[in-house]
Amino acid sequence: MKMDLNEAEKKSGNLNDKSKYVLYGVEDTPSLPMCFLFGLQQAIMCIGGTLSIPFILSGLLCASSGDVTSTLLSITMFMCGIATILQCLFGIRLGIVQGGSHTFIAPIVAMMALDKWRCPESEDSEQRPLNDTSGVQDGDEIWQSRMREIQGNLIVASITQLVLGCTGMLGIIIQFIGPLTIAPTISLIGLSLTGVAIQFNKYQWGIAFLSLSLTLVFSLYLREIKIPLPAYNRKRGCRLVRYPLFQLFPVILSICISWLFCHILTITDVFPNNSTIPSYMARTDSRLEILERAPWFYWPYPFQFGIPTVSAAGYVAFLAATISSIIESVGDYYAAARISGAPPPPAHALNRGIAMEGLSSIVSGMVGSGHGTTSYSQNVGAIGITKVASRAVFLTAGLILVFCGVVGKFGAALTLIPDPVIGGTLTVLFGIVSAVGLSTLKFIDMDSTRNLTILGTALILGLMIPQYISNPENAALIDTGNSELDQVIKVLLGTAMFVGGVVGFILDNTVPGTDEERGIIAWRKSLSSSHDTETADSTALQMYEYPYVTKYLRKINCCTYIPVSPVFNKNIEFNCSCCHRNKKQENITEVGYDNKAAFDEDSTAENSSRL
Repeated sequence: MKMDLNEAEKKSGNLNDKSKYVLYGVEDTPSLPMCFLFGLQQAIMCIGGTLSIPFILSGLLCASSGDVTSTLLSITMFMCGIATILQCLFGIRLGIVQGGSHTFIAPIVAMMALDKWRCPESEDSEQRPLNDTSGVQDGDEIWQSRMREIQGNLIVASITQLVLGCTGMLGIIIQFIGPLTIAPTISLIGLSLTGVAIQFNKYQWGIAFLSLSLTLVFSLYLREIKIPLPAYNRKRGCRLVRYPLFQLFPVILSICISWLFCHILTITDVFPNNSTIPSYMARTDSRLEILERAPWFYWPYPFQFGIPTVSAAGYVAFLAATISSIIESVGDYYAAARISGAPPPPAHALNRGIAMEGLSSIVSGMVGSGHGTTSYSQNVGAIGITKVASRAVFLTAGLILVFCGVVGKFGAALTLIPDPVIGGTLTVLFGIVSAVGLSTLKFIDMDSTRNLTILGTALILGLMIPQYISNPENAALIDTGNSELDQVIKVLLGTAMFVGGVVGFILDNTVPGTDEERGIIAWRKSLSSSHDTETADSTALQMYEYPYVTKYLRKINCCTYIPVSPVFNKNIEFNCSCCHRNKKQENITEVGYDNKAAFDEDSTAENSSRL
């Protein structure tokens, strides 16, 4: 270990005020061993959300073979790594882990419920002799034909997301978003995931509570305790340093201890051997067959299952899921920036983030993962616990996930982590995400009846409407006469963060209120790193720009109008005629002109020189 706590604190002191509680900021790079451990911790945290998707898909695709599940698992982990690397390097450039989105499960369920995609009867296969392999190819075609339908609709819907990000339409909408929109959106991301946590915890609540308790003890009670560990550098040689081990690795420590405890209970047969009993999933050998069947090496490649097919109903359903995923990701971007102590992502960074998610989902559809990619809220919450927001750490996590996908045995070994162990840790992280959303309320006037009404309405509707829509008794409630439109409405209204965010957005922008009351002034001032000069603001936002490239893009005039360009936000603000007209008075004060006449005279001269 080349950096002790004091050195880390010195590095963190160079960041803005919001990162004073972060040991490694976005642009900091830990030592190679620490970077690997931090990255492994983030990779493990996304496994909980990633593992369940291949198991769900294999059932929906009518694939009874465990080899199909193993294949889908390798593809999923491979795409998680590729999407994470693309997002950190070329997208939002924050500490974000991209993974499989459960939002896309809803349209897949709806598609597979159609008569032509229902699973065939298995009578013929039961009557076939054991040594008859004539139906093997037909069995593969059963699930591969369904996968091709999913692939095609996912690719087309993701192209729409890519266009949405590249055209900058999202950046325009962001200008109207304030704390009363961000708070319910981010909070409902965590609150709506309680069902996901329950699905993992229900198998063994005792183990889940153990994992949860260890995470809380390490991150809260023992965070100030520094463990003496051996270290070495060239200047000082071998020595002992006191390192905040519990603060930096609470997640991986709690998972390892809980996993070991589950292994002890497994070999002593405390957990049942009967797979029909829920607590069987707490055994460390419950998925051992996946490890045995997984190949040593597997490289996903495009269209390995055939040429994808497209349908109108499937596209509309996947488009609804894509829109919900975009809303969730935008909330995660703001949460990641805030919890990392970074400035709020500018318009061009948001555009690139959404565009990169669309591109990753296109690739995901091509290789046959069966789902799109989205940002993982639990990994954003992990930043609040570990105090590590380094971009290098998340790039390392992406490389680890790619390695897990390519080396099938390694990835399958991680599937042996019992579900309750992952679930207990996820419970804490989901709560942190909700708390991060609520923390933005400090910028608004909490004594205002207007603000309290908007916030309360957004939260209650965000929780109530999706719960009502998802109730099987209300399956026939939405009936417009068009099944595709019904599916779109159900998916949108069934997404808590979409409902709460839209309600908060509409009310906050239509109900009369001053910018000070709405928290707009304090929000923008605080999240702009509290710098007074334009130069300082530009320096703070450099983390969202491409190194070595942005300075050349500034010399190319056409880059001014490209929404995903790092120079798009600044040039549009000062050169676009409509924005120039709307923000003229604000710019007069920012650039230091004495009066409006001097500003107009200089602007006219500048425009004339350009012509």
